[in-house]
Amino acid sequence: MFGLLRRRLLTPSLRSVSFAGRGFPVTPTPATERLESVPRAVICGFEWGIDAPSLWELERRLALVEPEQRGFAYEGATMACTVLDVMPGGRRDRTAELLTGPGAQHIFLAYIGIGFAMARLPRPLWKKVLPDLTGSPYHPTMSWLAVDGYGFDLAYFHTGRWVDGQEEPRPYPWLGREDYFPRAVDQGIGRALWFIHGGDPVAVADAVDRFAERRRPDLWSGVGLAATFAGGCDRTGLTTLRRRAGEHHAELALGTVFAAKARTYASFVPPHTRRAAAVLADLTVDAARELADGTAVAPDERGPQPAYEQWRERIRRHFTAGAVQAAA
Repeated sequence: MFGLLRRRLLTPSLRSVSFAGRGFPVTPTPATERLESVPRAVICGFEWGIDAPSLWELERRLALVEPEQRGFAYEGATMACTVLDVMPGGRRDRTAELLTGPGAQHIFLAYIGIGFAMARLPRPLWKKVLPDLTGSPYHPTMSWLAVDGYGFDLAYFHTGRWVDGQEEPRPYPWLGREDYFPRAVDQGIGRALWFIHGGDPVAVADAVDRFAERRRPDLWSGVGLAATFAGGCDRTGLTTLRRRAGEHHAELALGTVFAAKARTYASFVPPHTRRAAAVLADLTVDAARELADGTAVAPDERGPQPAYEQWRERIRRHFTAGAVQAAA
């Protein structure tokens, strides 16, 4: 009875995360229906994470999700484990166990799930949300995706405030860098814009253009990540998206590279990811993965920016250098 009550209190309904349920300006099509299945997969993963009596059972439930959507279900499951870990009396090790097991290959999306939990937890508890994943080549560098997930959640569930009103969050010293926190939030808001507008490239680009210029680069990188990882747009639409990105093409392509890396790391690359990599970044998925791997920041590297942003800058430089050569 307690478990049922807890699930009812914590788990959003599938309708509440649908485009119609959120009041988003999306015309239903087969493409938007496929895109809309993403938040549904997250909710299913969250519900299983709250309910499952053991990690063994949770992992087997997640294995039933089709490969294209499984990473999103792991987002939800990680969100649930994070919430349970920080609650009074929690075990505090569910998230680490999940992400050092089969969830390891979904680490990029799992960090985003931690960000979803952050959006529902008071800030004093945030210091407890990041599990110790020592041994993972992406910890803690890619944990900035948790802040990205937090930004996505703000925009998706409180669109009037964070998208229409363009409010900016109070800084928080994530990994000791409160100055970078708002930028990582904007990357998540950019991803949310892709869903809020149902993958419509014109509407998404118009939404980005309504933000202050200083925020647009990070928003565009989020758009590129969402368009490449989640899909929802045909080749013609992707071409329009690239054209509308204009001077921010390198940011759009940067998001595409990270999405391709995440898909290959999870060992499943859908056709829409291959198509987006070709159109938005002029790369095959394998070439995008090689670019990500070849520019990765070593754990002991230091610099004026967080290691995460150093990695992003190296990838960005690849595309800005290419643009200069093309112009010459």
